[in-house]
Amino acid sequence: MSDARQLLGMKGASGTTNIWKLRLQLMKPVTWIPLIWGVVCGAAASGHYEWRLDHFAAALACMVMSGPLLAGYTQTINDYYDREIDAINEPYRPIPSGAIPLSQVKLQIWVLLVSGLAVAYALDVWARHSTPVLLLLALGGSFVSFIYSAPPLKLKQNGWLGNYALGASYIALPWWAGQALFGQLTWATALLTLAYSLAGLGIAVVNDFKSVEGDRALGLQSLPVAFGIRPASWISAGMIDIFQLLMVAVLIAIGQHFAAVLLVLLIVPQITFQDIWLLRDPVAYDVKYQASAQPFLVLGMLVTALAIGHSPLTPGM
Repeated sequence: MSDARQLLGMKGASGTTNIWKLRLQLMKPVTWIPLIWGVVCGAAASGHYEWRLDHFAAALACMVMSGPLLAGYTQTINDYYDREIDAINEPYRPIPSGAIPLSQVKLQIWVLLVSGLAVAYALDVWARHSTPVLLLLALGGSFVSFIYSAPPLKLKQNGWLGNYALGASYIALPWWAGQALFGQLTWATALLTLAYSLAGLGIAVVNDFKSVEGDRALGLQSLPVAFGIRPASWISAGMIDIFQLLMVAVLIAIGQHFAAVLLVLLIVPQITFQDIWLLRDPVAYDVKYQASAQPFLVLGMLVTALAIGHSPLTPGM
């Protein structure tokens, strides 16, 4: 299991000297999943995805751009700027352990960034966009990733701003990319996904519990540091639940009643697992909570996206 954790970039990983395994660990493949899923949701929300070879290939390329390339860039640059914190929280990570030179880390950052932007531009060409929407989204997301991790702004120093930037990057941005690739990204959908990203803020707080010691030592005001472990767990659960319930209200308002019922049914087990794991001991049970509850959250995202794709919010519907 420790070898698998090493390849996925998870806590509790084993050590390695293989440079390609180290590069993969820096990119944290476990974090690619929500971005890949976000592209699927965006394609569904577009209302125009068809099961054709060219559409499938374009969707796959968009997933590679969002996950391995740009999320990989985000995670690598975060590890680069967090090497002092990781030396306290996760000293086995490739950079604080000294397993990979900083020059190699910098090279990896640039290769992933340029490759992601190139794929974004190629997708704009494929979709015949007069305005390079995918490229602009990739540039915007990459900039947010940079200021999230790098001084002087370093958004992650502020629990609210940092976690919202993370939530929007994992929910709104890949959704926008998938929707713009196959249809038209509207202001209504953009605002809805930004609201949905506030549920992502709650998920981002869960990731902060494991880093409390290092964050406190270096003065980072994550929500668990600022409010304490127990109050932060309630903030996390509240954000996750309230903004999903807001999506239920939106679905009812646009006439998607069946989807609203399905979404409620997917929220109920999340609340149950919050009571079992998150609210009892978020430091000890953060991984168990995410493994049990997040599948229901991401399924709810797809239900919402499919409903939007067949609603008046989508042009041509």
